[in-house]
Amino acid sequence: MAEGPRSYSSAGSGDPLATLMRARQLIHDAQAAIEEASKSVVQQRTASSEIPEHAVRLAKAENEREELAVRLAEVEHQVGRLMTLYVATYQLHATLDPADVQSTIAEIAVNLLGAERFALLLRDEDESALEIRIQEGAIDSTWSGASTYPGGDPIIDASLLDGMLRFGPVDNSPVLVAVPLRVQDVTVGALVITKLFEHKGKLDEDDRDLLDLLGAHAASALFASRVYSRAARKLRTLEGLIKLVKQG
Repeated sequence: MAEGPRSYSSAGSGDPLATLMRARQLIHDAQAAIEEASKSVVQQRTASSEIPEHAVRLAKAENEREELAVRLAEVEHQVGRLMTLYVATYQLHATLDPADVQSTIAEIAVNLLGAERFALLLRDEDESALEIRIQEGAIDSTWSGASTYPGGDPIIDASLLDGMLRFGPVDNSPVLVAVPLRVQDVTVGALVITKLFEHKGKLDEDDRDLLDLLGAHAASALFASRVYSRAARKLRTLEGLIKLVKQG
């Protein structure tokens, strides 16, 4: 098993992040200004260390600089979080090919959530079984390597039943998180993660936002790609029939 993130082919291309990138540049410029102000404060302290009034002003300037630095760090964190969510949403809806959508979900699991072991479960077209479309690592010894999920894991089964995000692990389940993929009150599958990369550590509140996004947007992207695939197959069949009629 590889120790670092794996790459999946990403759906979509282009530069949809110009606004967020500009925000990060503004933050960078502001941080540079803070550094310059800090140097100025040090110089003024040296030049006026014996003047009480200047000392008070310098202390006030230092406090304001530190407060601004903290606020900028918070803003940069939020910009990074929004960028992550934006990238994930854009990639999920950038294609109507079912294989590309599934690959994008796997890419998000690895590169944005830090999942080392995970599986993507999707209901087949007859909705009679949950197919294991993508599996990285040994998820569970009872169904690892199988083509369909047999049921029996308490976290996965509960999430599929009520469409609620669930965290583990618990007794009789190695699952860290089960993300139901739900569209129009119908659960079309689930993303199941059982192990994170060591550098990831654990899932945090920012990951919760990404998991919620996956539950909704991944499901709608999968649903749209499946509808498009069916329509494309019917169109090809119709075109074939028309061609046969013309030849006859």
